[in-house]
Amino acid sequence: MVNVKHILHPTDFSDNSNEALKYACSFATQFGADLHLIHVISDSGLIQPPIAGFLPPGFYEQRNQFANEELATLPEKVLNFSGSVVRNVCEGTPFVEIIRYSKENAIDMIVMGTHGYSGLKHLILGSVAENVVRNAHCSVLTVHPKKHEFVVP
Repeated sequence: MVNVKHILHPTDFSDNSNEALKYACSFATQFGADLHLIHVISDSGLIQPPIAGFLPPGFYEQRNQFANEELATLPEKVLNFSGSVVRNVCEGTPFVEIIRYSKENAIDMIVMGTHGYSGLKHLILGSVAENVVRNAHCSVLTVHPKKHEFVVP
């Protein structure tokens, strides 16, 4: 039997991510697992002068505060979940931080949304989900946008 004790749901607070959260909560309930929610803020090192000079005062503090406030509302904002929830905001390259967090916290399963980009948009933006799938030490469930929702026939 599969023994799942810790499930990780990385979120970007998008509708696609909220769809994946439903799956993560369902699995956490079914297995009696802890649900870990993380949001990764992209490296602030990517914003270098002269761009940094145009950012409003307190920009970094505001984005961290926003991330923590949004994370505090999950999963209750999306659905009723009564299990154990661990919340964390990280900073860095999203897929690297997701992999790092999953290893450091003995995550058994990662459940995350995808944006469904393809072609040039995928080439330019890359895919956090694809990099997580390729590099994770545990199982990864990717959930496509709502229009692809699984329905039992």
